[in-house]
Amino acid sequence: MGCSKMSRLSCFIFWCIFLHISVAIAQNTVGTINNTESAFNGYTLFTNHTKTFLINNCGEVINQWNSNYIDGKSVYLLEDGSILRCGFLPNPNFGLPGIGGVIQKISWEGVVLWEYTYSSSSFSQHHDVYPLPNGNVLILAATKKTQTEAIQAGRNPSLLTESGLYNEQIIEVEPTGLNSGTIIWEWNVWDHLIQEFDSTKSNFGIVSENPQLLDINYLGFAGNGPNWLHANSIQYNEILDEIIISVRQLNEIYIIDHSTTLAESTAHTGGNHDKGGDFLYRWGNPLAYQQGSLNDQKLFGQHTPHWIPDNYVDGGKILIFNNGNWRFPEYSSLAVINPEKNVDNDYLYVPNAAYGPESPDWQYEGLPQTDFFSRIMSSAQRLPNGNTLICDADSGYVFEIDSNNNKVWEYINPQTVAGTIFSQGDIAESNLIFRAFKYAPNYAAFDGRDLTPGNPIELNPDLSQCNLLNIDEVSLGDFQIFPNPTSGIINFKTKQSIEKIEVYSTLGSLAATHYNVHFIDLNPLRAGVYILKIYSNNTVFNQKVLKR
Repeated sequence: MGCSKMSRLSCFIFWCIFLHISVAIAQNTVGTINNTESAFNGYTLFTNHTKTFLINNCGEVINQWNSNYIDGKSVYLLEDGSILRCGFLPNPNFGLPGIGGVIQKISWEGVVLWEYTYSSSSFSQHHDVYPLPNGNVLILAATKKTQTEAIQAGRNPSLLTESGLYNEQIIEVEPTGLNSGTIIWEWNVWDHLIQEFDSTKSNFGIVSENPQLLDINYLGFAGNGPNWLHANSIQYNEILDEIIISVRQLNEIYIIDHSTTLAESTAHTGGNHDKGGDFLYRWGNPLAYQQGSLNDQKLFGQHTPHWIPDNYVDGGKILIFNNGNWRFPEYSSLAVINPEKNVDNDYLYVPNAAYGPESPDWQYEGLPQTDFFSRIMSSAQRLPNGNTLICDADSGYVFEIDSNNNKVWEYINPQTVAGTIFSQGDIAESNLIFRAFKYAPNYAAFDGRDLTPGNPIELNPDLSQCNLLNIDEVSLGDFQIFPNPTSGIINFKTKQSIEKIEVYSTLGSLAATHYNVHFIDLNPLRAGVYILKIYSNNTVFNQKVLKR
């Protein structure tokens, strides 16, 4: 239908409606739905069902690892290109969400290098592990304590079911073979309890005067069931040699000393900072140690607290995904806190008060607040350029914000927890992912690897609105560069003379120099992103290109 057969106003309205519908149809529903120049150019890792994916900013798969196990939540990309991944091993003895039970190290090429099972009728790995710099692995596990053991530890019987309680344990395992390991270090929260209920027990004491210990009769929002703690994360700081633990049901995070011996890890510090397994620091809910009320609670079902790298924005501080469960109204937020320390560099605690800080140094919330809410799991990560990557886990939604809280990258996981794949245009559901983590292009795992992008995860992908790794075609007047991306040859169409072209890696190293050319050959270079510095008619400009 042409405008000649309708009024100009009707024609204008028709085309406005048509363009609006066209834009709406073109909007991606899974995979990458937003990719801007401000997004950090890295590779994002996440695991779902039996697969682990490493994707670029366009959602194209850089590498994929397959496992015989459904995911047991956490996964890490190691510097040698392998992944350390938890797998789900059914264990009817633990009614604990997030059960794993088996840990695998899988090479970049998909070969299982190590498989370690920590699962029995009395214990099971769950939620998280952490790869230590020395090659050992920290493992978070639950162990069973009987009703009798719980009462002996001072639990009020009226706050206890017949099934007893779960103790939270961290072990350090040194891999010793393809399917074996040696436990060389251990910490149990059970060794660091206090209670005011039964004066005949050895751990009887005044809770408010011993914040370094955990009150076995404080339930938070846990109820009387065995899963009264529900630790969901362990992370490690190599410089401090400390571990940070997240305990969801009690709405607190704890820091403990990893430099202790096995004997010292069970010892009490008496509130000082001699070596021992008591809490060095805690934050989030001072009511848990009788130093506040519900109004003083800061954390609500939080996940993945960890130290931001020292050379990043807010380096050395702790970043937390605050899920917002039991907060009214319920909404998620991020918090960066800076634990206070004294002149001896010990965590500062003022008697008869709550651990500081009173408020976060930085926080992020949705607008309105309730637009951002992930009931379970989730993570946040500060990136090298100052942006923050956020995983809204129960929606399978990963997004990146800049320093002004603008969303500069958005991705929706196209795979369900059952392993089925959505097509572009479908509305994703049941696509939960535990965490997402973005790695910089100069991360050691990528050295010597073929990083040529493959297809996106979703079926019938549409990349028309996605600038691959934020690369734009150049058209400066009569100056054109094509094709981009390229398999090797880059052509320059211009009436101007080109004196010189320098090819730089994304890390700033000079890879090649060409003089007086109208095309260059990138075949000698490995796949990846490069910056062309083009000298033409006393003008210098830069352009990013992708070599497949």
